[in-house]
Amino acid sequence: MNLQEIQSVKQRFGIIGSAPALNYAINVAMQVAATDLTVLITGESGSGKESFSKIIHSLSHRKHGQFIAINCGAIPEGTIDSELFGHEKGSFTGAVDQRKGYFETTNGGTIFLDEIGEMPIGTQARLLRVLENGEFIRVGSSKVMKTDVRVVAATNVNLMDAVEKGRFREDLYYRLNTVPIFVPPLRERGEDIELLFRKFTTDFAERYRIKPIQLTEPAKQMLLRYPFPGNIRQLKNMAEQISILESDHSRPVDTDVLGRYLPQQQPTSRMPVMVPSAAGSGSSENFNEREILYKVLFDLRRDMTDLKKLVLEVLGNEQYGRQILNNHKELFDTLQSDTYVPSAEPSETHVAKLLPAVETIENYNDLDEDEEITIEDISHETEDDDSLSLEKKEKEMIVKALRRNNNKRKYAAQALGISERTLYRKIKQYQIDEE
Repeated sequence: MNLQEIQSVKQRFGIIGSAPALNYAINVAMQVAATDLTVLITGESGSGKESFSKIIHSLSHRKHGQFIAINCGAIPEGTIDSELFGHEKGSFTGAVDQRKGYFETTNGGTIFLDEIGEMPIGTQARLLRVLENGEFIRVGSSKVMKTDVRVVAATNVNLMDAVEKGRFREDLYYRLNTVPIFVPPLRERGEDIELLFRKFTTDFAERYRIKPIQLTEPAKQMLLRYPFPGNIRQLKNMAEQISILESDHSRPVDTDVLGRYLPQQQPTSRMPVMVPSAAGSGSSENFNEREILYKVLFDLRRDMTDLKKLVLEVLGNEQYGRQILNNHKELFDTLQSDTYVPSAEPSETHVAKLLPAVETIENYNDLDEDEEITIEDISHETEDDDSLSLEKKEKEMIVKALRRNNNKRKYAAQALGISERTLYRKIKQYQIDEE
């Protein structure tokens, strides 16, 4: 490993740090760049995987060709084939002209396929043909076309797990994984965290002509111990927040101040955790939609519990409230045992447990304990009540998630526990304005 050459590459591409794992990843990228081998870059979100794809392209004989980066998870399933391979005029609704795909326009260059694990199965088969023979067919055409494109792929998920679950082709995995490159997460890069923090705060100070902030020694140690689940992207955002919000730069930032900008670990969700059965035959998309439904139902159940507590408090303070409570004691018995602990797998019995959340107080006592309740029944009971509309609740959850994540679909989807493709379809379905 030539450290001088590695340092030269770091300076050229703006890579900060000297962690051994980082140096090794750069060295592998430098060695494989001169070949046409397919490369699979793995690592957590925000760790800088795209920088390695640019290193490979810039140091290869294709450096004068076109380089294009594509996020496979951000392209809807219905259009991704057209985007990658092109289409013929009239091949589908809206195809008013012939269009070249990325594999055709970047002939002689490099394509970086980010989030390759989100690619639909059908598109995976077409990609495999390109990797094996350099051949593809436009959507709506029968003519086989040739292309000379190098593919660099990246993912932040375990593709072998996806293979075992049937979401990723095994033959494509081994074809992509010719040369693997692992980009280490920020928490495994030691002193690099402080170097990157100083770089970001200095750049920000120069841009806005302010004095760069300094950290006390305990604050530095606190920064180095933080796990940074968002990696470099999270560190940069935090550095810029501190630089602009801590206007008093006359004294170093201590642990109390720094602690306000280091988010605590996410608390355990109060929503039911859904674990799909290994033998289940339903698709992952259907499971994700079902998971949202259970979240909405559990929210409704919690809201109704709060309402019952309020009614209980009011009746307890009224002149005749005690008599009403004694006559209808069974209404409020469940307040003492309201904790809901779901089993490992979702089932219709869970919905039956959630039913009291969407029943009104007037008909609460009319339910039979053995009566089987389905999701359709719940939807029917609440379809006339806007405040309890499942669709309205689902739309509100999506809007809140988008706003909290600055309309970044990827992070909003993670917060909701669904795939980015499912979120895109829901945004279209509810006509949500993302501006």
